[in-house]
Amino acid sequence: MYTNQRIAYGSTLVELGKENPNIVVLDADLCGSTMGKLFEQAFPERHFEVGIAEANMTSMAAGLSLTGKIPFTNSFAVFSGGRAFDQIRQTVSMGKLNVKICGSSSGLSDFGDGGSHQCVEDLAIFRAVPNMTVLCPADANETVECVKAMAAWDGPCYLRLNRNDYENVTPEGKKFEIGKPYVLHPGTHVTVFATGYMVGLALQAAQALEGRVSVRVVNVPTIKPLDEDIVNALAADVKGVVTAEEHNVVGGLGAAIAQALCKACKPMEFVGVQDCFGCSAKDYESLLAHYGLTKEAIMEAVLKIAQ
Repeated sequence: MYTNQRIAYGSTLVELGKENPNIVVLDADLCGSTMGKLFEQAFPERHFEVGIAEANMTSMAAGLSLTGKIPFTNSFAVFSGGRAFDQIRQTVSMGKLNVKICGSSSGLSDFGDGGSHQCVEDLAIFRAVPNMTVLCPADANETVECVKAMAAWDGPCYLRLNRNDYENVTPEGKKFEIGKPYVLHPGTHVTVFATGYMVGLALQAAQALEGRVSVRVVNVPTIKPLDEDIVNALAADVKGVVTAEEHNVVGGLGAAIAQALCKACKPMEFVGVQDCFGCSAKDYESLLAHYGLTKEAIMEAVLKIAQ
């Protein structure tokens, strides 16, 4: 069992590479961090180090996909989408090419390097690109199954990964279904839709509120496409909903859920980065607390709706 999404990702790519010779991996001078190095060690002839050139890397991946390869591109999330947006939009997405984009060290998880290396807008960017599938697994267990699913998925995919070690909250080996949110903790008063690292904090908040408010926690590992029927069903029988994401509240999970629920007119609270850039900190937890990405913040949002 892995406890780090990056290691789970790199290790799963190696296993998939053993089964499918068409899988290739490209890195932009960060394979030691993205864990693309694991694939490089196993299949050096199928790993391409392009240097600090994400735009070129994406164009190369597009070309490889046209030859029948299944390319995975790796960089920090802020560079995966930011530096290569034109190539992603104009070539990969417009062409519906089978390119898989991994944004590593996403959100605030690169806590020491500040706003230039942190990415709180990637879900919004990729969600807005037509033909793009956007995935944000909760933990390392889910990452393993998510990578398998995206390798089998025909078309452009973006995968968002955290940098740090943390405990798994999803069961090992659970099959990943693209598009499907699912309940991790039952509840009857408020539904919390969470994604990525915030799923674990939502579970902690639900447990802390037991006896006061009954909180249903829903893991949303697919931001796009999103099964709106399931979202509406999980919100229909409660007083309101909360969304929790390690991302700007503009354009990410909260926006996706609000769009899905717009006809139901449910009260909502949004726990996430409040439309600002990141900053440096001595550790990950301090940075999460600074931006209100905590168990207590989710509890407060739940209580606002439950009142």
